[in-house]
Amino acid sequence: MRARAEAAAETRGRILRAVLDLHLERFHDQITLEEIARRAGVTVQTVLRHFGSRDRLVNAAAEQAMGEVLAQRSKAPVGDVDGAVENLLDHYEEWGRSALRLLAQEERVPQLRVLADAGRVAHYAWVERTFGPFLRETFDPMLRPKLIALTDVFTWKLLRLDLGLDGAETASALASMIRAVIGDGRRP
Repeated sequence: MRARAEAAAETRGRILRAVLDLHLERFHDQITLEEIARRAGVTVQTVLRHFGSRDRLVNAAAEQAMGEVLAQRSKAPVGDVDGAVENLLDHYEEWGRSALRLLAQEERVPQLRVLADAGRVAHYAWVERTFGPFLRETFDPMLRPKLIALTDVFTWKLLRLDLGLDGAETASALASMIRAVIGDGRRP
């Protein structure tokens, strides 16, 4: 029984990883159950036996991804700009392209809109937690929205992908911008 349960868990994991990998390569409506099954090394029937439907499969993959993201992002040190930037950039190097592809589809695919909204909630909570000491001591009511914008995946995209900054340059630029807005919001 135990070996069977372990094999089922391993199969389930391969299927979920196949969904996540394919979402990096293609848009949601271009991914078929057949392709997911082939990538995972199983049959479509096995995929359906584990998840019941394509929607449930996508939700399970998103749940797994969100768990991994939250575990990684929760390691950001509170009140430490350099540590927060390092954590954030590690996250975006691993998950940024996936997040961008998700956001590009949220208006067309209601299921992905729900996932994008959950990602926003998680990001806002990360900002609240990670920059909490600065938020509590500010007189600037716009500090929170500024920090949310500066740490958004699109800021990473602009610096890292569009402008072609390397990791160290991206970290330096982002940390200096964060320090500037935090400094502007400090009580005199």
